[in-house]
Amino acid sequence: QVQLVESGGGLVQAGGSLRLSCTASGRTYTMGWFRQAPGNEREYVGRISWSVGITNYVDSVKGRFTISGDNGKNTVHLQMNNLKPEDTAVYYCAATLRPVPGVRLIDYDYWGQGTQVTVSS
Repeated sequence: QVQLVESGGGLVQAGGSLRLSCTASGRTYTMGWFRQAPGNEREYVGRISWSVGITNYVDSVKGRFTISGDNGKNTVHLQMNNLKPEDTAVYYCAATLRPVPGVRLIDYDYWGQGTQVTVSS
């Protein structure tokens, strides 16, 4: 069982930046980020697939969010720039042993506890 621990959430003004981090207790093939705003379903944000060395993002965050990490340290980061109020949500780290998972929740095997990101206007 792989455990995920997130850090880095907080409150920021629109246009600001935040960096989230997530460390896994074991090896994974892909680590990703999801978010859930109040009253909404949890949605895919992006992922990094260690085995193929590629990242993928949902259209709404392309050009603003960047996923990076260190596979050897089982750590992934989500750099969020030019944040908007609609980015306000609880952000969840996710991981899977699938090399190229999809964007569904069921494509991921392990989940972090979530960290709150609030963007004020």
